[in-house]
Amino acid sequence: MRFRAPRLVRRLWVRAAVQVWPLTQLWYRSWGLRLDGQPSDSVWYFAYGANMHASAFRERRGMRPAEWRTGRVPGYRLRFNLDGRPKGKAAPANISTDPEAEVWGVLYRITLRELVRLNVTEGVPGPRYQPVELPAHDQQGNRLTAIGYMADGNDEDGRPSLRYITLLRDGARDHGLPEQWIDHLHNVQPAE
Repeated sequence: MRFRAPRLVRRLWVRAAVQVWPLTQLWYRSWGLRLDGQPSDSVWYFAYGANMHASAFRERRGMRPAEWRTGRVPGYRLRFNLDGRPKGKAAPANISTDPEAEVWGVLYRITLRELVRLNVTEGVPGPRYQPVELPAHDQQGNRLTAIGYMADGNDEDGRPSLRYITLLRDGARDHGLPEQWIDHLHNVQPAE
């Protein structure tokens, strides 16, 4: 069983760890995760949920991507199988493997330090989302490896809140994702 530090202690540790790179790497190793490279190295992050929307990614999370592209990840399926808040009335986005499916989203090029900051806002490292390397393709067909989040979800999908699914729909439209993906998001029924 993992020791749970009081919230203030955790917050102070995270703030220090994110500022001092060797501490950040030690912190990731303690969770069994690798963090290779220097803070200024570029990485691609694949957003398929609320982070497709500027208000979530740029404003709330404070990300400043050097570049963004529309992209897709084959072999995965979009799910709403996590417990959100309030429980039973909101289900955040997740992905799971499915060789017959693909997920569309936004590829952002950010620094490794920004990825660590983004991870903190998503509870990574932690017990829920885990960072995974995804085989992404941008809209021009270029292949690249992107970091995305995946969690062990419920067997059955729930329904996202109307506010949440609206962020996905608007983010997809604002970034020019394909019409069939926007239609797919419009067919997701929100919780009542």
